[in-house]
Amino acid sequence: MTVEHEVPRRPMRCGIAGIGLLGPGLPGWQASRAVLAGGVPWEPAPVALPPPAALPPTERRRTSPSVRLALAAAGEAAEGSGLPPAELETVFASSNGDGAVVGSILEALTVPDGAISPTQFHNSVHNAAAGYWGIAMGSTRASVSLGGHDDSFATGLVQAVASVVARSVPVLFCAYDAPLAPPLDAKRPTDAPFAVALVLVPEGGVPLSVELAPDAEVTPAGEMEALARGNPAARSLPLLRALAAGRAARVALPLADGGAVVLEVGA
Repeated sequence: MTVEHEVPRRPMRCGIAGIGLLGPGLPGWQASRAVLAGGVPWEPAPVALPPPAALPPTERRRTSPSVRLALAAAGEAAEGSGLPPAELETVFASSNGDGAVVGSILEALTVPDGAISPTQFHNSVHNAAAGYWGIAMGSTRASVSLGGHDDSFATGLVQAVASVVARSVPVLFCAYDAPLAPPLDAKRPTDAPFAVALVLVPEGGVPLSVELAPDAEVTPAGEMEALARGNPAARSLPLLRALAAGRAARVALPLADGGAVVLEVGA
């Protein structure tokens, strides 16, 4: 997806009503706010992926680690918003998609008469996480799944905010990425699982302004810079740190075409 710098010419504005998070040493938004705000040192730790309890048992068993990662963050954000999850439009963004599943399919194709299971096949599509979310919540609302290489979070956020502004509807935005399996990981290193989710609303919540800029200086992630560079979804960390601090802030995130997305929160 290529975003022209001339559009939109004015900032898009909405509110953040709920936040979800899961990453190394960041076991949820509420549990991680003090760390993100700088009050407690960040200590990386393995990521525990909870089974998606909202799914029926059969579907739950079919979920991959990548899907469980996305649904954990999305579920926390939806719960925090207080809005009915089934009424939220969704935007899911991922650079790698379900790399573990894709890797296993590619391995099967290298073996004579290699068989690919139907479960693996339907988990390999880029909108698998969105599909499982729809099943879990009984949602028939509009949904978009996209990728934007290293800038999937920024690209997906622009898409989600544009949906809120254009149609005056609440939107759940979730960005997630998990490490790839060998040998794909050599070509596309991803350090650790990370997912973030925001419920965006037309009115109320924490004010958020989004504008495209060709020459804004990118905001670093502080002590978590290595994590931000090691996972495309973790490029959300400068925004999450600003939200955790609870004060007005300006954050600039890079876009693949050399531009940037400028975010103002709490203003």
